[in-house]
Amino acid sequence: MGEKMQRSNSSSGSGCSVTELQQLWGSWSTQFNQIYEDPRVSKLMNTRIGLYLSSHPVLALTVLLFSTMAALPVGLFLTFALVTIIMAAAGFVFFEVFLLFVGGVTLLSVLVGIAFFSVVASFITNVLYFTVSSILNRYYIKRGKGHEEQSEGETSGLKEM
Repeated sequence: MGEKMQRSNSSSGSGCSVTELQQLWGSWSTQFNQIYEDPRVSKLMNTRIGLYLSSHPVLALTVLLFSTMAALPVGLFLTFALVTIIMAAAGFVFFEVFLLFVGGVTLLSVLVGIAFFSVVASFITNVLYFTVSSILNRYYIKRGKGHEEQSEGETSGLKEM
């Protein structure tokens, strides 16, 4: 019974038999051959780097693993950079609109203040003008009447003589 357990453990422990491994190797080799037959891959493999990696399989595996494992962080970083640029541009636009709004409200306030000052200054100037004008007219009218009475008296005095 102990031998049966060891045999079943050894065959079930590995999970795959030799024939299954050979079939798996055969399917992988056909897939690799299809990849190597692609014109873009064969063009890449005929370069100096491709030939060097073909002669150094451990380095080629390292480069392959690094490339595949670095793809996700690089992709995430590029996505982050793109989103950051878009948000910065949108934020810049909103900030510029806000600044233009504040500047427009400030300009409107200043113009309203200038208009109010102009109306008040014009009103004060007109009041002063009419007040001074009426005072001077009354003064000259009184002086003119007094001057006319005096000149009439002088002319009547001259007539009597």
